[in-house]
Amino acid sequence: MSNTELKGTVKDIFSAYLEQNGHRKTPERFAILAEIYDYEGHFDVESLYVKMKNHNYRVSRATLYNTIDLLIACNLVRKHQFGKNLAQFEKSHSSKQHDHVILTDSGEVIEFCDPRIQQIKATIEELFNVDINHHSLYFYGTKKATPKK
Repeated sequence: MSNTELKGTVKDIFSAYLEQNGHRKTPERFAILAEIYDYEGHFDVESLYVKMKNHNYRVSRATLYNTIDLLIACNLVRKHQFGKNLAQFEKSHSSKQHDHVILTDSGEVIEFCDPRIQQIKATIEELFNVDINHHSLYFYGTKKATPKK
């Protein structure tokens, strides 16, 4: 799926969600969605706010927070709380499942994908007779010091 097709798809999903739930379809909400889907990786509300101001959009932080809440509700955005840092967000439609290592000393976030986690998920589904729709896994640690030679 091309980036243009992806943006069209997520716009349609968001539009349908807004309509079904009695929310207004404003140009600001769709501009925020487009900016988020231009992002690679994680972002916080402040960096999104600055990016939108730099692109001459007039949106308030309150509008950003409210729109992000709507995007989370319709599964187009995921929220992460990496330790004590500010909440971080990332687009979630058509993104492969991945998990995170958070370095508590530097705040760095490392994404990884390990197929064994899918095997664990399948085992849990079978063992407890449940369907797992999504998951999040965080490992917290610090960078190891490189040994001196």
